[in-house]
Amino acid sequence: MSHPTLIDHNLPGVATEPAVIFEKRPARTPDGKPITGLYHAWITLNNPKQFNSYTTEMVKAVILAFREASNARDVVCTVFTGAGDKAFCSGGNTREYAEYYAGNPQEYRQYMRLFNDMVSAILACDKPVICRVNGLRVGGGQEIGMACDFSIAQDLARFGQAGPKHGSAPIGGATDFLPLLLGAERAMASGTLCELWSAHKACRLGMLTDIAPALKVDGGFIANPTVETERFVDGFGRVINGESKTGADLQRGKELLGRGVVDLTRLDEIVEEYCAKFVLTFPDCMTKTLEELRKPKLSAWNANKENSRAWLALNMMTEAHAGFRAFNEPAGTEREADFVALRQALARGVPWTPELIESLLPAARAGKAAKTA
Repeated sequence: MSHPTLIDHNLPGVATEPAVIFEKRPARTPDGKPITGLYHAWITLNNPKQFNSYTTEMVKAVILAFREASNARDVVCTVFTGAGDKAFCSGGNTREYAEYYAGNPQEYRQYMRLFNDMVSAILACDKPVICRVNGLRVGGGQEIGMACDFSIAQDLARFGQAGPKHGSAPIGGATDFLPLLLGAERAMASGTLCELWSAHKACRLGMLTDIAPALKVDGGFIANPTVETERFVDGFGRVINGESKTGADLQRGKELLGRGVVDLTRLDEIVEEYCAKFVLTFPDCMTKTLEELRKPKLSAWNANKENSRAWLALNMMTEAHAGFRAFNEPAGTEREADFVALRQALARGVPWTPELIESLLPAARAGKAAKTA
């Protein structure tokens, strides 16, 4: 019996953006044997110089890549990751936000349609989605990571939100997903305080499926030496706690960190272990199970994404206009707006004007300091 010509259900253009890599890697059985004709789809954010932050064109490519991974008949699961060992993703591209979208709500509204479609593409993938967290996962990077079904991280990675610190609100998924993963109070702490958590802490609190050592010192792997790792044991048998060390202990940890090298071999081994487990399941039963287990995320996401999009667009005229421009300053300089001056101005009833925004930027604060020196 001859096979029919298969219809291509993909949209064109998945390979047009070099900063998003789509590739198929051979699938293996749990004992490591390669399987003929089966693959895992790897989608890699390839913008390491900017901590794998996503530009508008990259968002388009991610949407297309997830659609291709979902449709591929020979793909078992999807791995979503970033290039290098510094960051999975730091969120939206700061330069693009500051230099194009700030002050342009009508443009940012269209951009947020694309962002929403990216999150929805992850949640709609017919294959299990593993977020391979190769480094920092913060802001919008945290949100697209939490949209994935599994998160497996190298233990030097850090996690958190940044919105209220940089002129936005974490409503691109974080306010939907954090309460489901962490509970109400932990979600509140993560979303509002914008403090970075270690991979150990994120795993202990339920944000991660698994963690892997990444620091090699004198040829052997050791746990992240800058955090406490001796109080709690998770379901995978690893000793974790994840609170930052302090004082002399922190200094010794940093010195040990400086002696070591980052090696993601163990992270890749654990990711491959999970990928191999999916091979030995019925594909349609797996897809249905994913659809059912994603319902809490989808319910919260679909209920809020459109009004969130509208608010984020309008916010580009006020706090985001100031916050993103401030954060676009060169690394190593002051990169936050003057929060105290803003609150004082608003308390006096000062309206949002271009002059107010300029007065909040680091350059204005530096000028004031120079005058008083």
